Amino acid sequence: MAFAKVSVIGLGYIGLPTAAVIASRGVEVIGIDVSEKAVDTINQGKVHIVEPDLDMVVQAAVTMGKLKASLTPEPADAFMIAVPTPFKEGKKPDLSFIEKAANAIAPVLEKGNLIVLESTSPVGATEKLTAWLQALRPDLHFPGHSSQEPDMYVAHCPERVLPGRVLEELVSNDRIIGGMSAECSDKAIELYDVFVRGNCLKTTARTAEMAKLTENSFRDVNIAFANELSMICDELHINVWDLIALANRHPRVNILTPGPGVGGHCIAVDPWFIVDSAPDTARMIRTAREVNDGKPGFVIDKIEKAADEFKRPVIACLGLAFKPDIDDLRESPALDITLKLAQMGLGKVLAVEPNIHELPEKLIAADIELLPVESALEQANIVVVLVNHKQFKGLDKTQLNTKVLIDSSGLIA
Repeated sequence: MAFAKVSVIGLGYIGLPTAAVIASRGVEVIGIDVSEKAVDTINQGKVHIVEPDLDMVVQAAVTMGKLKASLTPEPADAFMIAVPTPFKEGKKPDLSFIEKAANAIAPVLEKGNLIVLESTSPVGATEKLTAWLQALRPDLHFPGHSSQEPDMYVAHCPERVLPGRVLEELVSNDRIIGGMSAECSDKAIELYDVFVRGNCLKTTARTAEMAKLTENSFRDVNIAFANELSMICDELHINVWDLIALANRHPRVNILTPGPGVGGHCIAVDPWFIVDSAPDTARMIRTAREVNDGKPGFVIDKIEKAADEFKRPVIACLGLAFKPDIDDLRESPALDITLKLAQMGLGKVLAVEPNIHELPEKLIAADIELLPVESALEQANIVVVLVNHKQFKGLDKTQLNTKVLIDSSGLIA
């Protein structure tokens, strides 16, 4: 086997499933993370994130001795970097986690290794990673950064999976693989052929980077249309859910479902990478981001008006995750709305999020209480639907007849 040992850097929502799936193919995998808690949890055969069936795959891989986690990198045949790429002040891409990953693995790299950047990245990030590694290991020859024949392989292969279906889509989805050279692409395809049944599509590193940003920006623009439409319909006293259902009967129309905004580490972040790279040209992409970033304020305004009707408002916020049926709170508009309501002092704020066991510290500090949905509905006089979790879909609608309902996600429509 060309890859007897693979190292995955970053054991979060992408890295851990990737490590577990590769290990399930009989490959020795060492996962690296900065969190001692995550490392200890995984080495017990358990998981620290919510993803269907992941616990079983991790447990089996650990039990078979094919997967272990560590705080410290060690030599391997291939290194897959799956660390966060948030943005910093001014919506500028933050590549510090990728640079830290480069610093961590550089001492253990050996001639002939493959390094794959999976983190969603702005165009040029793979080139920067290669330059960092070349500077750290001048004894090795990296493509595009050495006058001698390269003896290392570097490529970009962006993840493109749906939370809640990660294990399935890691295997079934096509993968875009862009190397720093054609040889780098071929080497990376060898690795992904170990566990991917979909097609491995060969391209350049810059095109692979832009492909992932394009996919998420396309979705962001379409969501922005739905969100803007919902605000227009509110102004014109039209039921947006009925309108969309009717419009979508056209054979070439497929309007998405409006929501309280756009969250997650991908769609809410990635378009800004394009805007940062081409600020004068990416006008529609920027506007879509601004529409979606402004939607939480629209929802808050409606809640504020409703709260004025009560002497003692009790607001139940249904859902904190950035999308249904997951525990991921990253860049979540639902969480931001809930926190803002408490900070505004509109009344008592109750949070209902069935996929977590405790609130983030900033919500606890704001005196927000986490409750089951039944308890929250008993106490609340204002109910705000923020996320369409499956646990909410069986609600007895008569429970809401005596309450002010603000449904930002179409759960009750």
